Amino acid sequence: MTLETITLPETTLAEPVYSRPPTPRPASVMAELPAARRPGTGWWGLARAVSRIVVWLAWTLTLIPVQFVALRLLARGIWPGFAIGFPTFYHRSLCRILGITIELRGVAPAPAPVLIIANHCSWLDIIVLSAIRPLSFVAKAEVATWPLFGLLAKLQRTVFVERERRSRVTEHKDEITRRLGLGDALVLFPEGTTNEGNRMIPFKTALFSAAATTVDDGKGGARPIIVQPWSVAYTGLNNMPMGWDQRHFYAWYGDMELAPHLWQILQMGPVTVRVELHAPVTLADFDNRKHLSAHCERTVAEGLSAALAGRQSGPARILGRPFP
Repeated sequence: MTLETITLPETTLAEPVYSRPPTPRPASVMAELPAARRPGTGWWGLARAVSRIVVWLAWTLTLIPVQFVALRLLARGIWPGFAIGFPTFYHRSLCRILGITIELRGVAPAPAPVLIIANHCSWLDIIVLSAIRPLSFVAKAEVATWPLFGLLAKLQRTVFVERERRSRVTEHKDEITRRLGLGDALVLFPEGTTNEGNRMIPFKTALFSAAATTVDDGKGGARPIIVQPWSVAYTGLNNMPMGWDQRHFYAWYGDMELAPHLWQILQMGPVTVRVELHAPVTLADFDNRKHLSAHCERTVAEGLSAALAGRQSGPARILGRPFP
């Protein structure tokens, strides 16, 4: 038997690689891969996709009314923990349906209210991060108009922002500050867009100003908002290490259409996603929000680089083991 040697691009912790927003790879790229490295092809891939989407839609349509009622109760101050935590239960079940295993490393999740800073390469990031702890997202305004996904985002109490309109930055910052003041955990993707999963895009700093607020510490005083960087990396496919070329199939970026990408993902085998939670900080630890942003960018990039290189960072907690 001849073993094919695949050389991966070198990455270092000291010099993380950055990129501009990339363009989509051609549709023929699947055929360019060796047969052993083509994810989700053939009749088995088709059967897997059909079964997953049927179960996914049935489960989702069943649970939407539950969360809708929970949000109405939350608005009246009734059973708030259920409405906030129910999306975590839903997304953990989706991980099992879609064959996603989360390898959770690093420190413990910081207590809410907390602003979570993460890199972003795919709509799958929403499912993965939501399965870790109760949280909501800061997302671009157009997500609210997407069929089904827009509704799910609203049910998870997403904060929608118009990134292209700089005149509304203060308004968006105030809304994020208000939600943090209510005790929420919010995820911010400072890259402002997605990429191919092997690199990062430099962070935008404007919304980091929300970390300047203080919240009740529960003892009659105030404390600064906690900021916690998280690194997200797609590291395994079919229980084998994922190569840089295969990572493109999970990333959703550029001008890719959502529906074809969703169908492609549904055909693929089990995927492993490594999420590393880094030490929390506050704005008070830095001179200004730009220095805070630079620290988070460097920390997230180092975590991504380490994950893609296969470096370990202590014991892992496994979430969302897929169904057989």
